[in-house]
Amino acid sequence: MLINVGFGNVVAKDRVVAVISAESAPMRRYREEARQRGALIDATQGRKTRAIIVTVSGHVILSAVAVETIAQRWREPASAAGGDER
Repeated sequence: MLINVGFGNVVAKDRVVAVISAESAPMRRYREEARQRGALIDATQGRKTRAIIVTVSGHVILSAVAVETIAQRWREPASAAGGDER
């Protein structure tokens, strides 16, 4: 199963450990650490980062889609996974 994280980007649902708000200082530090170790994937298409997705492999994916929206998409059946990009 894939989950839409915005702007045509998808992530394997079974590889996601957490979806976290990007606003806190600890998450900003975590994002920078991932960038330094080469494990950061920017899926924001140049927009503001609203969610940080952590995978089982330790990769950190930045999304411009809100955490609540990603959580809602997580619960949707596979046939309705597309939807609005924001």
